[in-house]
Amino acid sequence: MTDEAADQRIASHGFVLDTLARSDDGELKKLAETLLPGIGAVEVVTSRTGLVMLPCVDTVLNTAFHLGEVLVAEAHIRLGGHGNLDGYGAVTGRDLEQAMAMAVVDGALAAGIQTDAILRFVEDQAARQAEEDTLRLRKVEATRVKMETF
Repeated sequence: MTDEAADQRIASHGFVLDTLARSDDGELKKLAETLLPGIGAVEVVTSRTGLVMLPCVDTVLNTAFHLGEVLVAEAHIRLGGHGNLDGYGAVTGRDLEQAMAMAVVDGALAAGIQTDAILRFVEDQAARQAEEDTLRLRKVEATRVKMETF
């Protein structure tokens, strides 16, 4: 992997966080465990569960509204030995360990620790998630009712 390619993927921080949030929790936790020795001291800024509003858009009127609330686990850490860089993780559900693992991976990526391994993990998880999404959309399409045929 070239440094330029790695820089392009790191530049898409939102893509990385989206992928990590949907990653297999066991694999994410294993990756975080391998990163901890290189990170050093970590200050836990936030580790909590809570409810967040789920935004949605009415496609007819094109107006935003809140569909309901979603339970999330959130973690925010600061890597003291690396220029006080931050790591952040938020996942649906109440698994604080998964959110903390996501924050560790995010912080390690910001600090440049095992970047290649992290980006490989993100790429693998993104590919798995794309396959799952395609399968889910195929199942939805199979049940679609075409009103024109009635």
